[in-house]
Amino acid sequence: MSGTSLNRVQIIGNLGADPEIRTLPGGTLVANLSVATADSWTNKETGEKQEKTQWHRVVIFNEPLITNVVEKFMHKGSRVFLEGQLETRKWQDREGTDRYSTEILLRPFRGELTLLDAPKTSESSPNLRGASAGKAARPEPA
Repeated sequence: MSGTSLNRVQIIGNLGADPEIRTLPGGTLVANLSVATADSWTNKETGEKQEKTQWHRVVIFNEPLITNVVEKFMHKGSRVFLEGQLETRKWQDREGTDRYSTEILLRPFRGELTLLDAPKTSESSPNLRGASAGKAARPEPA
């Protein structure tokens, strides 16, 4: 493939469930999120309000982000800004049929997570809301 390409996605949405956090066999910590985004409009003919919700699978491979933000402050309904990369993976269901899942991946140095609502915990910090405390680590320019 010649030329330059870009694989980046940004969404603002709400968690549809509490984060699922698990440890992979190799010891890597991973968090899975289900994030909803919605478009709304008014039907020009009827004047009726319409809405369409899209669900996005998000996978986080960034242990400091998982332990410092996801585990402590994120829960069903949390409003978040996410930036990551799209990746489609192939897997087989129980019948052996090939299936495909497209996910937003946040990896160290390639993802960002910002909480857009106040954390609901005694550990809450006023500067966490939409601030750098909720972002994945990024390299500093030299």
